[in-house]
Amino acid sequence: LKETGVMEELKSGKYNYLDRSREGITPEEVEEVYRKTYSADVYFASSNAITENGELYNVDGNSNRVSAILYGPKSVVLVCGYNKIVKNIEEAEIRVKTKAAPPNCVRLNCDTYCNKTGKCLSLNSDNREIPMGCHSDRRICCNFVISAQQRHVDRIKVIIVGEELGY
Repeated sequence: LKETGVMEELKSGKYNYLDRSREGITPEEVEEVYRKTYSADVYFASSNAITENGELYNVDGNSNRVSAILYGPKSVVLVCGYNKIVKNIEEAEIRVKTKAAPPNCVRLNCDTYCNKTGKCLSLNSDNREIPMGCHSDRRICCNFVISAQQRHVDRIKVIIVGEELGY
């Protein structure tokens, strides 16, 4: 959203933007923003991966993003670079464990295996089940969600941008 200019527009003062990263915000205020998000008219985010079949694959630590995508806001707009398109769920999982989580852990300064090595610990094992990985207190891969079909038609809109964007 930063790369496309959406964040700058949302912060322009034209909108009632719920800003969880504003300067000086307390942990309690962040929690309040997360909760207010559920009654928002529009929620902007991105997806970790989109399969060629149209499934949305998302992994989250706090689950504020995935929960808002699943339920709450009247409308969800996912802005995704074409680099997020993968063949299937297995490729989506590998994408998260190699291209999304490691740089995000670096950005968030999380003390995790993938921050240090550039890939998830589970990729070193024969047991590559989705939830496997490190057990750091700062792990961001806690909840895995596959959205296969919308029950509420047109609630989720996916905008695929013809360039590489985000993790």
